[in-house]
Amino acid sequence: MKKLALFASGNGTNVQQITEYFAGNDGIMVDCVIVNRKNIYVIERAKNLCVDCFYFSKEDFYQTDNVLQLLRSRDIDFIVLAGFLWLIPQNLLDAYNHKIINIHPALLPSYGGKGMYGHHVHEAVIASHEKESGITIHYVNEHYDRGSIIFQAKCQIEKGDSAEDLAAKIHNLEKKYYPKIIEQVVLHDSING
Repeated sequence: MKKLALFASGNGTNVQQITEYFAGNDGIMVDCVIVNRKNIYVIERAKNLCVDCFYFSKEDFYQTDNVLQLLRSRDIDFIVLAGFLWLIPQNLLDAYNHKIINIHPALLPSYGGKGMYGHHVHEAVIASHEKESGITIHYVNEHYDRGSIIFQAKCQIEKGDSAEDLAAKIHNLEKKYYPKIIEQVVLHDSING
């Protein structure tokens, strides 16, 4: 059984979708959720999904091995970012080389980098009068949104679409593809590992 740790910083819709997708899966399970803020709704979602949830401060993440020790103690195989807004520290990048996956709500390399998340991305895409946007699922490295691309899916932007309209289209793509692509990456690793 391959175990996933989901890292989240907010509402947790992706956490819920991924956890529900792998419920009852014979080869992959969501083992825990790691959060970096105390009063966020994803903690409630994790409770409702009966998934252990752990909070770590910025100091824990960047100045200790506490997160890595927890992941090792739980035999975590992959880290999946599900709306997690901090750069991943080097100790985790080293321990989970090519085993940390993220999703970005635009077609990288465009509209990526520090500060480009959520509505900021959709507003920038609309302001630039793009005709399409989409999602990018990629491996995580030491730079925001610059790891190797695993998968992209596109959606059309209609004339008159608002940032909220685009956000809804992107959310549908995330729901449709993110859990499936995670599954493919993990199973491919199992075969080649």
